[in-house]
Amino acid sequence: MVKIGEQKIRVKLRSFDAKLLDQSATKIVITTKRSGVEIVGPIPLPTKIEKFCVLRSPHVDKKSREQFEIRTHKRLIDIINPNSDTVEALMKLELPAGVSVDIKS
Repeated sequence: MVKIGEQKIRVKLRSFDAKLLDQSATKIVITTKRSGVEIVGPIPLPTKIEKFCVLRSPHVDKKSREQFEIRTHKRLIDIINPNSDTVEALMKLELPAGVSVDIKS
């Protein structure tokens, strides 16, 4: 629970690969705990599922279709009362290419 007057950094992670996302989240948690800061998370957010239906053939066989889906997995991490060492460590942290990171204060 964040009290009045406390600062926090909110880190949102998104990826199509759940394992890669969890590895990135543990890297962030280990890095922030090393600097002695309180952390909340990683909290799993609902997975966004996009489904697409595509015709297999352009002209014939209208009933023959293929179905594809894209799953976007999300995690949320709150860092409470970060210090300058924490922010510097987060900026230097290298995460895999398949993970999108949004940092808000």
